[in-house]
Amino acid sequence: MKLNIQAAFEDTPPELDFVWPGLLAGTVGALIAPGGVGKSFWALQVAISVATGGSAPDLIDLRTDKARKVIYLAAEDPGDILRLRLHAIGKDLSRSERILANKWLSVIPIAGTSIDVMSEKHRAKIVQDSEGGRLIILDTLSRFHQLDENSNSEMAQLLRSLESVAAKAGSAVLFLHHSSKSGIRDGYIDQQHSARGASSLIDNARWCGYMVPMTERESNSLSETPLGNRPICPTNRKRFIRFGVSKQNYGARPDDRWYKRNDDGLLSPVQLFPISPKKSKTNKSKAANDYSG
Repeated sequence: MKLNIQAAFEDTPPELDFVWPGLLAGTVGALIAPGGVGKSFWALQVAISVATGGSAPDLIDLRTDKARKVIYLAAEDPGDILRLRLHAIGKDLSRSERILANKWLSVIPIAGTSIDVMSEKHRAKIVQDSEGGRLIILDTLSRFHQLDENSNSEMAQLLRSLESVAAKAGSAVLFLHHSSKSGIRDGYIDQQHSARGASSLIDNARWCGYMVPMTERESNSLSETPLGNRPICPTNRKRFIRFGVSKQNYGARPDDRWYKRNDDGLLSPVQLFPISPKKSKTNKSKAANDYSG
């Protein structure tokens, strides 16, 4: 359908409908991270935030107060693992938040089954299940197709199929995907081209977030204390994850933020403070002794 250019010039356009800043309803986004960093936990926590209207602990600054339907298709982890994660998240939820999550969130374990988003029948099923929804999460993307990840043409086809689901459902589709081995090896996980496979996979997505483990250099230059006099110990740095946005077609990219993982795997936003070069040098040997365990 041709756009009315004159009307576009003269009429005030409707406000864009963002699921969260940068991720527009009806479009496709991606979350890229190495295995074991916590992207599935992040996605589940975000799903609960959307389903509770942002009242649950918020990892991404939702800016919403309306509970909305979310479908989480978990093709990698079995139901027992998902129940453990939900139980861990539930410890931090109020009774009203648990009720909202139970009403608006559907977590569907499909590990071991075959769902192919290139199949019109399977796409129709996803759209049907997410009718009236806000967000569809696919965890992880490789479990939802049988195409060649290294083929630009095939990954472009895959993104078109996901865009079809997003458009018909009126929801944002977020797929989880692994970083490339070279991205992990060479330390550029926080770049748009760090995703495993063909570049068209992310080129065609409208939003791309990433999760990166804290490096040793970052642990030496950051502190959990406002005075910035105690660097994060090398063994404890594995608990800290940096989240950022490497691609955002609609709006300015936000600043990176830090999360800290507890023993259950739950991610919590945390503020870290820089250590001045003088303090970093002065405390280097002391920190090695203080935090050797």
